[in-house]
Amino acid sequence: MTPTRSSSSRWARLRTAALSTLLLSSTFTQAFYLPGVAPAEYKDMDAVPLMVNALTPGSDSELKSVIPYDYYDPMFNFCQPEGGPRAQPESLGSILFGDRIWDSAFKINMRAPDKCRELCKREVTPAQAQFINARIKENYVTNWLIDGLPVGHLRGSRSKDQEKQLYSIGFPLGVDAGNEAPWFNNHYEIEIDYHHNLQKDTLRVVGITVDPISVLEAVEDTESCGTKTGERMPPMILSEKATTLVTYTYTVKWNEVPTAWATRWDKYLLVGEPRIHWFSLVNSIIIVLFLTGMVAMVLLRALHKDISRYNQQEAQEDFQEDFGWKLVHGDIFRTPSYPMLLSIIVGNGSQMFLMASVTILFAALGFLSPSNRGSLATVMIVFYMFFGVVAGFISARLYKMFGGEAWKANVIGTAFLFPAVIFGSFVALNFFLIGAKSSGAVPFGTMVGLIALWFLVSTPLSVLGSYLGFQRPKIENPVRANQIPRQIPDQVFYLRPIPSMLIGGILPFGAIFIELYFILNSIWFHKIYYVFGFLFMVFGILIMTCAEVTILMCYFHLCAEDYHWWWRAFFTSGASAVYIFLYSVMYYFTTLHIKSFTSVVLYFGWTMIMSIMFFVLSGAIGFFSTFAFVRKIYGSIKID
Repeated sequence: MTPTRSSSSRWARLRTAALSTLLLSSTFTQAFYLPGVAPAEYKDMDAVPLMVNALTPGSDSELKSVIPYDYYDPMFNFCQPEGGPRAQPESLGSILFGDRIWDSAFKINMRAPDKCRELCKREVTPAQAQFINARIKENYVTNWLIDGLPVGHLRGSRSKDQEKQLYSIGFPLGVDAGNEAPWFNNHYEIEIDYHHNLQKDTLRVVGITVDPISVLEAVEDTESCGTKTGERMPPMILSEKATTLVTYTYTVKWNEVPTAWATRWDKYLLVGEPRIHWFSLVNSIIIVLFLTGMVAMVLLRALHKDISRYNQQEAQEDFQEDFGWKLVHGDIFRTPSYPMLLSIIVGNGSQMFLMASVTILFAALGFLSPSNRGSLATVMIVFYMFFGVVAGFISARLYKMFGGEAWKANVIGTAFLFPAVIFGSFVALNFFLIGAKSSGAVPFGTMVGLIALWFLVSTPLSVLGSYLGFQRPKIENPVRANQIPRQIPDQVFYLRPIPSMLIGGILPFGAIFIELYFILNSIWFHKIYYVFGFLFMVFGILIMTCAEVTILMCYFHLCAEDYHWWWRAFFTSGASAVYIFLYSVMYYFTTLHIKSFTSVVLYFGWTMIMSIMFFVLSGAIGFFSTFAFVRKIYGSIKID
């Protein structure tokens, strides 16, 4: 049927209104955050420490590796401060994400410009040169921090309008000259923006950029070391056949800007092409809401009709045989196969769901400031540990409802099965990082700390939850199960287990695939992800689609006299994780240019871990939605 002009115009008005509403809230959804820490106040000539962090693959070009390296790795042979570098304190999440922060040899003083200051001279051996040149060809960037703010380089040219100036984190280690030898950046043009706080008459750092330059010989006592004299200076090329003497130099320039300290992160958090992002998300949300609205309407109307017809049938004198989903009322609550395993993964899925929900809510409200490095990962781990009590409680309640008697095995399985799979995979991938001598390898002490959190916090809480769950009375179902199972007729193709699960997983994936692209970009290209307003809305859509699609597929199966719904409810919504993994595979072949074996293993290993975690999370949503639906409809009809 061809749509009329009025229906088309209504659709256009609906889409325009939704887009306008979301654009008005773009400030909240894109970069709303609390400053998080107190500002550092400086006076003229006060020392401004420059910290160095791990080197990572570039964020503005092709990604050819996923392995970070320590700044003071002997193969880089960078300048070190007197007495050796000192590690800076870091949070658990910061360490897990590969941050390795040290002090540096740079001497910077507030509002004190420097012209061509020599940092040090280093001899680079052929082996080191080969290593550095390989990293340059893989587009690695150098990461520094000043006053907790990452040093960046400008996206495009410098603009007079500070509000429109955007930064990318880090700056190139060198320049890939194609067929020629790479150029190594050994001179740094440091430009620091500061804000003058008139109330306290103090100065605050609000922005840092570095323009790295490759120069064979610096001209001392000249601005920019003679690199901007109009003539092209010979670049610094590291020889892979002989030792190369490298002179590191830097200049410092100070700019007073009106940018307030509380908004200094905006340059890093603004999303490129926000209108395209919004437009795609709005269309996705409207389509998903439209489809789920139709699903809910059809389902509710059909169910209301069925329940009324079944109940009216009881009042008729002429007996009529049951039909439809009422036929399987004697088998609908029959204990599923592997009841212990089902109760365990549903409990762990509930734990994951609550952890994700609370973390996203806190982030959307702005409590996870980007200035607190690793705060997102730290909060996720803390919430996961404390919600272990929920996993134990739900697992015990379900297992008791299924009539299970091996309660000790259930308690142990809930506390250790799923965490052991994730932690074991994490440890295995960590060995690959150790083999690559990467700074991303989690230190032994941090690993012991994670194990301590698992055994001393999560496990006791899980056991406590199991105890509370087994102490509660057994959940009574509205219909008793018959002793003899009913034979299930042959099912049409799309209602068979695997096809129906794959069909059910498409819609939840469709609700999140746009945001998934930005999340993958943030993870692998080392960009700051801070559009938690988008993520909060998408997560809400995900919950609705998982619930409604799973309920709809369950209804179709029951009408076809297939009462094996327990496991299918979990797998139908959980199947969206399959599409996430396949999308990640497509992302690998279309966006990334990774070639090394270690990087490939790390990429697909972490992708598999994320897919498994999403599988149990979305599966738990589908399971509880279908469980409530089945109890509701069979509790609404009269059964002899």
